[in-house]
Amino acid sequence: MAEKKCDIGMVGLGVMGRNLLLNMADHGFWVAGYHADPGKVDALLRESARPNVRGASQLQQFIDLLRKPRAIMLMVPAGEPVDDVIRMLVPHLAAGDVLIDGGNSHFRDTQRRATELSAGGFRYLGVGVSGGEHGARHGPSIMPGGDAAGYERVRPIFEAIAARVDDEPCVTYLGPGAVGHYVKMVHNGIEYGLMQSIAETYDFMKRGLLLSNDQIRRTYRDWNRQELNSYLIEITANIFAEADAGSGKPLIDLIRDEAAQKGTGMWTSESALELQSPATVIDAAVAMRDLSGLKSERNAAHKLYGCPSANLKVRPEKLLDPLENALYVAMIITFAQGMALLRKASEHYGFSLELAETARIWRGGCIIRAALLDKIRNAYLLNPHLPNLLLDPGLSEEVRKREADFRSIICNATRAGLPIPALMAALSYLDSYRSNWLPANLIQAQRDYFGAHTYQRVDADGAFHTQWGRS
Repeated sequence: MAEKKCDIGMVGLGVMGRNLLLNMADHGFWVAGYHADPGKVDALLRESARPNVRGASQLQQFIDLLRKPRAIMLMVPAGEPVDDVIRMLVPHLAAGDVLIDGGNSHFRDTQRRATELSAGGFRYLGVGVSGGEHGARHGPSIMPGGDAAGYERVRPIFEAIAARVDDEPCVTYLGPGAVGHYVKMVHNGIEYGLMQSIAETYDFMKRGLLLSNDQIRRTYRDWNRQELNSYLIEITANIFAEADAGSGKPLIDLIRDEAAQKGTGMWTSESALELQSPATVIDAAVAMRDLSGLKSERNAAHKLYGCPSANLKVRPEKLLDPLENALYVAMIITFAQGMALLRKASEHYGFSLELAETARIWRGGCIIRAALLDKIRNAYLLNPHLPNLLLDPGLSEEVRKREADFRSIICNATRAGLPIPALMAALSYLDSYRSNWLPANLIQAQRDYFGAHTYQRVDADGAFHTQWGRS
């Protein structure tokens, strides 16, 4: 009897690749893993110890394990490593085979690769995967885009391994080209904004209200039981319960105040600027990661300027509810900016995104999972062409009834010298977006004054130029 062929192969057996492969095997699929290091392959086979999990450290052996048309998923670092693996695989493949990039590739790279590979008859998918190690093993959110027939080849696998909410898999075909990686990029940008906003509430509680780590932990735990229920609030509460294994001290207090980044937040900001779709909370979050890395400069500035007393000198219970409301509004605005960018990108790049479906597949498995996404999904089901979530009647009411609390938190933080750039960016965006007049008329006049760029008038159509300063 011929040996049974595998349904899918995985190139890259790091944390994500290995766990995704084992997740597939758990759901009854026959899978094959490839890594040039035999030790990685042996580790996979020892961990699984099942007949439907196979491995190879020789490329041709790996290819021979797969049924046709072959489906091969790449979980390797973004950039040149993806191109290297594709160049390695293509000579061993045939027209109709499916290549799937499951990493955080830049969407322009994905579009280039899809165009190049389709010319050779290959089917290419750019697939965003969110949920980290636990999600990969037990159910991630999956954001596939690219060749539609190629997706059909792996759809049963992806639907089986994805997280489920209301018995629906957190995966859907998003559209052609690089849309999957674009959606994942914006997902990560939203993630940046949410994380920075949460970090600012931590600072407000720690330095502003002088709460202990245990009090902060209990606050986040309580918030997670209410409207702020989300993966990020959940893990934040857990972080404050973690003790250092060596000293027994709270681990959070031993972690340096410098945050790294891998680029997806910056890519989101760049794309938002290019498409003229403001994403100010994400911009602030990216900038604050950069600023956090200037540790020696910050120390020097602290010695030079000092800092205002961050202690607000109020009873914490007076400001914790307003702080919760401020974070909820900032969360709505962060999602609003990200979804508005997706809408603009869909129009510009021809993605044909359904934003209700995007919100649906983010409800489980992924890092930005939040109860709020049910309301966001409903907003787009009610109005698929909604240009901005802040125009949805239900969400706008959620914002309006918390606005006074949001402003009070901004005022208190500013008075105490507590930096809250993401929260301030959210409030400024709200104030700007709802303003029926902005001082851009002065900017038009300035541009025309120094550069003869012309301006538009409120009382006549056309472009106008003035010889300024001659009257």
